[in-house]
Amino acid sequence: MSTLLWIMLGGALGTGARYGLVTQLQSSPLDGFPYGTLAINLAGCLLIGVLASTLAGATGARADLKLALMVGVLGGFTTFSSFGLETLTLLQSGATGLAALYVLTSNVGGIALAWGGYRLAGQ
Repeated sequence: MSTLLWIMLGGALGTGARYGLVTQLQSSPLDGFPYGTLAINLAGCLLIGVLASTLAGATGARADLKLALMVGVLGGFTTFSSFGLETLTLLQSGATGLAALYVLTSNVGGIALAWGGYRLAGQ
């Protein structure tokens, strides 16, 4: 099976897992805090760290398996996990300033662009 198909299959599994877990974990609509999404994002960061470490040290680990799990499953589960790993990689390489810039730009920029998109759509 081609790498793209493995990633797509992983993405379907990750998306299904996200939906199932968020519906089980989400707080009451009256509370308003996104407990389910927070739990998914934190779990995704833990899982991508475990997978990155495990698959990096494994000899003979197939590239398509790594991509299916990390890009597909965790990409469908949460893209926040990739953000966490990329930030960690910058920190581990000594690029503290770039890591801080990445975190700040991603968070402030993401919120600003979400607001801008909302306003642009007429709300």
